[in-house]
Amino acid sequence: MHYDFKEIEKNWQDFWAKNQTFKAENNSDKPKYYVLDMFPYPSGAGLHVGHPLGYIASDIYARYKRHKGFNVLHPQGYDSFGLPAEQYAIQTGQHPAVTTAANIKTYRRQLDQLGFSFDWSREVRTSSPEYYKWTQWIFIQIFNSWYNKDTDKAEDIETLISKFSADGNANVNAVCDDDIEFFSADDWKAFSIVKKQEILLQYRLTYLADTEVNWCPALGTVLANDEIVNGVSERGGHPVIRKKMTQWSMRISAYAQRLLDGLNTVDWPQPLKDSQTNWIGRSQGASAVFNVKDHDEKIDVFTTRPDTIFGVSFMTLAPEHELVSKITTAAQKAEVQAYIEATAKRSERDRMADVKTISGAFTGAYAEHPFTKEPIPIWIGDYVLAGYGTGAVMSVPCGDQRDYDFAKHFNIPIPNIFEGVDISEEAYADKDKTVIANSDFLNGLPYKKAMKLAIYELEKLGQGEGKINYRLRDAVFSRQRYWGEPFPVYYVDGMPQMIAKEFLPIALPEVEKYLPTETGEPPLGNAEVWAWDTVTNTVVNNSEINNSTVFPLELNTMPGWAGSSQYFNRYMDPHNENEIFSKEAIDYWQDVDLYIGGSEHATGHLLYSRFWQKFMFDKGLVPKDEFAKKLINQGMITGTSAFVYKVAYEVSIIVDGYYDEKEISDFQSKVISDNPVFISKNVRDKIVSCDKAEFKNLTESVKQMTNKVGEKLAERFPESQIEIRLWTGQSFDMPLHADVSFVNSSDELDIEGFKKWRLEYADAEFITEEDGTFKVSREVEKMSKSKYNVVNPDAICEEYGADSLRLYEMFLGPLEQSKPWNTAGITGAHGFLKKLWRLYHSGAEGAFAVSEDEPSKDSYKTLHKTIKKVEEDIENFSFNTSVSTFMIAVNELGAQKCNSRKVLEPLAILVSPYAPHIAEELWKQLGHEGSISTVDFPKFEEKYLVESSKEYPVSFNGKMRFKLELPLDLSKDEIEAAVMAHKKTAQQLQGRTPKKVIVVPGKIINIVG
Repeated sequence: MHYDFKEIEKNWQDFWAKNQTFKAENNSDKPKYYVLDMFPYPSGAGLHVGHPLGYIASDIYARYKRHKGFNVLHPQGYDSFGLPAEQYAIQTGQHPAVTTAANIKTYRRQLDQLGFSFDWSREVRTSSPEYYKWTQWIFIQIFNSWYNKDTDKAEDIETLISKFSADGNANVNAVCDDDIEFFSADDWKAFSIVKKQEILLQYRLTYLADTEVNWCPALGTVLANDEIVNGVSERGGHPVIRKKMTQWSMRISAYAQRLLDGLNTVDWPQPLKDSQTNWIGRSQGASAVFNVKDHDEKIDVFTTRPDTIFGVSFMTLAPEHELVSKITTAAQKAEVQAYIEATAKRSERDRMADVKTISGAFTGAYAEHPFTKEPIPIWIGDYVLAGYGTGAVMSVPCGDQRDYDFAKHFNIPIPNIFEGVDISEEAYADKDKTVIANSDFLNGLPYKKAMKLAIYELEKLGQGEGKINYRLRDAVFSRQRYWGEPFPVYYVDGMPQMIAKEFLPIALPEVEKYLPTETGEPPLGNAEVWAWDTVTNTVVNNSEINNSTVFPLELNTMPGWAGSSQYFNRYMDPHNENEIFSKEAIDYWQDVDLYIGGSEHATGHLLYSRFWQKFMFDKGLVPKDEFAKKLINQGMITGTSAFVYKVAYEVSIIVDGYYDEKEISDFQSKVISDNPVFISKNVRDKIVSCDKAEFKNLTESVKQMTNKVGEKLAERFPESQIEIRLWTGQSFDMPLHADVSFVNSSDELDIEGFKKWRLEYADAEFITEEDGTFKVSREVEKMSKSKYNVVNPDAICEEYGADSLRLYEMFLGPLEQSKPWNTAGITGAHGFLKKLWRLYHSGAEGAFAVSEDEPSKDSYKTLHKTIKKVEEDIENFSFNTSVSTFMIAVNELGAQKCNSRKVLEPLAILVSPYAPHIAEELWKQLGHEGSISTVDFPKFEEKYLVESSKEYPVSFNGKMRFKLELPLDLSKDEIEAAVMAHKKTAQQLQGRTPKKVIVVPGKIINIVG
């Protein structure tokens, strides 16, 4: 009977589905254990072999915990809103819901074929109205809440209204907007409804505000910082600019300190904790107020070094700062405006990371130093960010390197306020060794004392105070997209109103176009039926907005992180139509015990999820304020990418006849883009390394390959002189990813396949090697569909089976580390499974053959050392070493010819979490009904590893001649007597009497002749 993995795996996958083997109950006498994976976005390309790595690990642990007697919740679902489906809809006109459903079908098939023990009865999809009803509901709860600093938690907005009605807002200690105006209780009662709503928006935990955002014109939407890479959108590589827009924001900054403190209570990877700590960015210092000369304006700054205030020689504002337009002089207006426009094209991340580029503009205005009253020039510089602190810094060039470089570049004075320090070459930043000088009342003081005194004197002047600041900013919560959660919001007199719970969900309407409207509104502006009737409490046609009871609905949708910020709780009670989850469910499951996912989600998902969890905790909805006790970041599986080099050439056309310049330019650009030239790796390497003479010869061959381009231009402009030149700057070419399926093991590109792959490559030219082949370069990178270096798990499962894939991915190395994929390596895992199968099928012609005989001492020893090692490995998430242990055990048991049930039954259970299909089949053949999945994990017994005898090497004059097994409890004299009585000793001595017999019990025997 051979190992038919295809039939075995299909049969058991069908069995699990039919019997709902892994369905978890919300009530159980067993202890609970909640294992969660970060749920996937279902892209059109499906899974590649890098995706299952974390799923396999979590599945092993979930299966192990079931064996250990736990009631295990191991759910799965889909983060199914998002930009890719919308971009596809824009290109094809196909509704995102249709493509998303098709993608989910592919994902589900692939996940099932890998044998995961998911409880599919709890599946959630963020794009399902039944799911996002509760995302909308949470948004409403956040809107109807404010953050009370006195109680340090979120409270119902009605408690704030009560305070306003009783005492006004002078004594309200809340997290709120900065520009709050104080009012009395009588004022509050006299305010109009709209005025009251405007004031409450300044306190609500989600609010509307004009915010600087990352605007991507090509995608027509706002992007989060983590959606931008190298200044362009992560999806599509489109330019991103800074733009002020009215957006919904979440007041996550209210939770900054609690988010920091909570990191000390969870078992998460330290690098991830560090990432969140840095993102939150707590710093202690002072706020200081600088008056603007000849204006009524003030500049508020936050500084961690108030002790250096006498070293201020200029102020720097973020280019987006609201004061810039008010204080810039007429003479500087053009320069400042040009600089602002240039800055808008750079992302915040680029501005923070770029420490080499020094740029700025002088506003023409001056601030007044709080103590000296001296004028201080006010500049703008893109190294200052509007959203961090106050968007303004007091620039102390002697103590900050960026300020120093800026001052040097623009010839601004650099006063030295540090005693005994040379600042001729660079700024001095060692605050612990600082002694202040040239600073009036701070002279001679060390950092800490000077800091306290500076704050005291600022407070005396009424121009500052001690303060703790956080880098964390409120999270922009609007997206100008179609495929996202609609806001449960309509507008009356421009003020947002929430839709009552009983009328949720507010479902996405149909639209004809997924692009923004012609007037720049988000795609929902294209919907004809998108207004709210307050009488019927239904969505109605926009044409009815003129009626007194019908109002416009919000046109923005929620960001991608909205649906993923509470899905782990919804899994506990996913089909509850009346509540987000029942109290019984949340009280039973409490929180996630083990969460596995990528480190790239450190802020975009995990920080926001923790914020929502803490808010829900404040409102008494959840019992824990951290949602996941333990988190593991699995490493990535890397693939070997292939690169082709696209030649960068330019075309000059000297026109003899009359042609429109734009016509020439457009046609020239089209010819270049439609006729790319690619150069083979070795030819390219020669050009890179050659001297000028060689370069000229080589570029002539490149020029010949572009003849086709020249011919096209000559046909269009026959009277013209056409010249094609290779760029001779730093790089004459551009590396582009090629799909690895077009590359063979010798790194040769299938040119015809490559040309058919992409429309823009159809007329490409190729500069080949002398033998006519075209070579690519190779590089190990993260396995990713965008890098075209993926391996499809379908093909692996077809050839080797899911159990082989599971074992191989674990065998590659420690879970947290990155690992290279090599398909050839999977044969080792597959070979092991065939060996395992043969252990149970040692009968004639491979028949199943398990005996009831008592195992040998060696077989018991093999089994129990395997139990011990595998249990330790699973508990420590060292899954790779378990696979090695299985291989050793099967080899040893095979050599021992062990077919005893007392060994093979527990062995099948041990293997089950890793290779569940073959384990289920073996369990069935061993005569058991049902699934192996809940059978008790084998118990390790120390006695089987305790040695009762020792195999001694017996040496004569230091040379080992034979081995002798003796009981470990023999005394030294008894060992000597036994070895001297042995016939092999007599053969060695040949009648001689030894001079000495050296015995070390448990170690050696040496007979000296």
